[in-house]
Amino acid sequence: MAAMRDLVARTRTGRLRQSEITQGTITVSALGETGVDAMIGVITPPQVALVGFGAPRLRPMVRDGLVQPRLAVTVSLAADHRISDGRRGALFLAEIDRLLKEPAAP
Repeated sequence: MAAMRDLVARTRTGRLRQSEITQGTITVSALGETGVDAMIGVITPPQVALVGFGAPRLRPMVRDGLVQPRLAVTVSLAADHRISDGRRGALFLAEIDRLLKEPAAP
């Protein structure tokens, strides 16, 4: 427990050693091809996060004041909060959203 507390404290203050973060991974799971709309991931070490993509579906969206059918996908994120916080996860999901909406943009 002392080692875990030390690791958590150093993570929160941004003082992890490079050797302590080289094994972490982000796993992507795209169950949408099987018809799944959304998923809740379970993180297993050495993962630090799991991103899940559901099946694209037509959904009602408001565009220019009108409700229109638009293709949308549910993206979920499960993250180890000892490594990262919810704000970084939200920024990551927002970037995925931006890239999916504008795939040709840099």
